[in-house]
Amino acid sequence: MIEPVYRADDHRYDGKMKYRRCGKSGIQLPEISLGLWHNFGGVDTFSNSKEMMHYAFDNGITHFDLANNYGPPYGSAEETFGQVMKTSFRPYRDELFISSKAGHDMWAGPYGEWGSRKYLIASLDQSLKRMNLDYVDIFYSHRYDPDTPLEETLQTLVDIVRQGKALYVGISKYPYEAAQFAYDYLNKRDIRCLLYQGRYNMFNREPETEGIIHQAKENGSGFIAFSPLAQGLLTDRYITGEIAEGTRIARGGYLKRDDLTQDVLDKMRKLAEVATQRGQTLAEMALAWLLKDDNVTSVIIGSSSVEQMKKNLKALENTSFTNEELVKIETILG
Repeated sequence: MIEPVYRADDHRYDGKMKYRRCGKSGIQLPEISLGLWHNFGGVDTFSNSKEMMHYAFDNGITHFDLANNYGPPYGSAEETFGQVMKTSFRPYRDELFISSKAGHDMWAGPYGEWGSRKYLIASLDQSLKRMNLDYVDIFYSHRYDPDTPLEETLQTLVDIVRQGKALYVGISKYPYEAAQFAYDYLNKRDIRCLLYQGRYNMFNREPETEGIIHQAKENGSGFIAFSPLAQGLLTDRYITGEIAEGTRIARGGYLKRDDLTQDVLDKMRKLAEVATQRGQTLAEMALAWLLKDDNVTSVIIGSSSVEQMKKNLKALENTSFTNEELVKIETILG
């Protein structure tokens, strides 16, 4: 049986998704972006991954966030995306905003991680081949390297743009002082840092408390949040305290059983009560809470199914909070 050719929904831009300007740039990103960190690797079912990407684009999600080592195995999320890019998404390339990153462990030996020129350029060349792309829209230094001179990392980003391999560059998880150095270095070379990507959610407020979000704005950059649901802690998945088969804690990985403390459970349950009063699920409210801040350009969600993505997109129906609700939430979070 021949698989039908994909055609994007003709109404994908008819108000389903809102877009926010990315700092002082011409780029607008959807309020919700799709991250391929989990559930798009070689161990996952390709048809499900493809269905999620199609559904995302049909609903106005134009930004797909990847990195060299997303999978597992490493590189396989980019390969999955590349298969869809080669077929379904090829006619829509100019409507898509695609990112990749390098900085974390990718291959063996001293040149397979961190921030050297050799690693960053080699990694991006490999990523472009895997994704069937001539260029990415944004390429990130995925983490600050305390040993490589920052000038080397940043000059590599400058050269990558000048070589046409990326249209924009960004930084991810950089500490405040290193981020400021990066903004200044890039600006002096007429290559603005388009985006700072940071872990940000109700349980992790570092970008807010350490001034990272404000710093990005002051330097004309956007801020994009990853892990907005704290790897599932800000959903109803673990709210009973039980760990169901197939969840991230059960599978083992970044989220550990030790993360599900009694204090976290108590906060989850109280936050869920506030969400119910708002007519939302805990996950919907957690996403809406991030988007209440105009300085947050976009929020990167993960997804394991179209049904889960549908639920997350419902957060866009109500991203405003009353003062009373905000006080309740702050009291719960302590």
